[in-house]
Amino acid sequence: MTTPPGGTDAEASTAPEAAKWVLVSLILVAAVANLNLAVANVALPDIGKAFNASQTQLNLVAIGYSLGLAASVIYLGALGDRYGRKLMLMLGIGLSIPACLLAALAPTIQVLFLARLVGGLSAGMAFPTTLALITALWSGPARTKSIALWSGVGGALSALGPLIAGFLLQYFYWGSVFLVTLPLAVVALGLAFKFVPAHVNEDSDPVDNLGGMLSIVMVGALVLAINFAAVPNAAALAAGLAILAVAAAVGFVIRQRRAKVPLFDLRIAGRQIFWVAAVAGIVVFGSLMGAMFIGQQFLQNVLGYSTLASGASILPAAIAMVIVAPRSAKLIDRHGSRFTLLLGYAFCLLSFLTMLLLWNEGSAFWEVGLAYALVGVGVGLAGTPASHSLTGSVPVDRAGMASGTADLQRDLGGAIMQSILGALLTIGYASAFAADITAAEASSQQQI
Repeated sequence: MTTPPGGTDAEASTAPEAAKWVLVSLILVAAVANLNLAVANVALPDIGKAFNASQTQLNLVAIGYSLGLAASVIYLGALGDRYGRKLMLMLGIGLSIPACLLAALAPTIQVLFLARLVGGLSAGMAFPTTLALITALWSGPARTKSIALWSGVGGALSALGPLIAGFLLQYFYWGSVFLVTLPLAVVALGLAFKFVPAHVNEDSDPVDNLGGMLSIVMVGALVLAINFAAVPNAAALAAGLAILAVAAAVGFVIRQRRAKVPLFDLRIAGRQIFWVAAVAGIVVFGSLMGAMFIGQQFLQNVLGYSTLASGASILPAAIAMVIVAPRSAKLIDRHGSRFTLLLGYAFCLLSFLTMLLLWNEGSAFWEVGLAYALVGVGVGLAGTPASHSLTGSVPVDRAGMASGTADLQRDLGGAIMQSILGALLTIGYASAFAADITAAEASSQQQI
């Protein structure tokens, strides 16, 4: 580790050897997860046509990746803290390769959902480990800057995913979008193997495996319950899943209070700086994923955009995040995390108000781009303080807990927002279909 001379202990920064290459490696690993998370949304219309899929099936494909990721990050983050973060990183990025191949070659919509779920589990191994390693390897202002770059580049790649997918769909079949990360995964695997330290401040305590399984059931059942809530004739299934989620949550809390070495330390989670940052991240990152999910279907199905044009429409969000995220670190140093987070909230709110007021059947491109630019600024501002507050509130040997929560806020927020908006789409499509049938019957009666 190297420490620059000068400054007080509170201001001192530490960084690993070959810090730039280590950070590049971690950002590339995160990029694989971010791109895999984002590319499916643009392909949903084509996937629906290829498999004659229902809106519910498309919703499951859309949330499959984030479902696997969100459900597993707390448990897998703890396993990384215990058995080696680099090992977990390598396993995750390695597993993403066959998962992408299976998705691209899926013969049925069910296999595609399974492939996305496995891809999410692979990201659950690798993605939280990237932030845990940044927390363990950097400190002081250097950590804040590293998290800002990690957050900004990751968010921008999430936004660029639809553009890349749209370009591929112009010339290739729908499965091509799941192959785009394969070269990046190979490069990330090689760089991580060479530059990322093997062991950094890991603990030797036993892992709470029972708590880990309960966390998977709790989050997975919650996301699926939300997704099935508005599906016709699925009320009983949604209620059963909700009951299962609540039961698992109760069991998880009881287990964490009794365990000698809890998987998720409730005393730390009870700190205001921790839980406020966690909730903030769910709202912020859920806003980004929700805007991308609903936006792609609106642009293609209502405005008639091509897949390439609908992907290009998200460029303002990507550009805004790349510009704003690194500067959010300076805002945190000057005005604190709370101010920066609230400012990001304000821009996210402005984005959704813009969508509500300006988006309609005759919306111009600038109206679409403005909404995406605003959400990009909001996420760029709020992403860094949300992650920074989480990682800064725990000991380094529990970095997996903080990074797992940071990823959970991103993925649970995205899964919940996609599920809610997908459910609203299902209701809207059903209402529109019924109205069309009524209008057609009325027209036929008039003709008779």
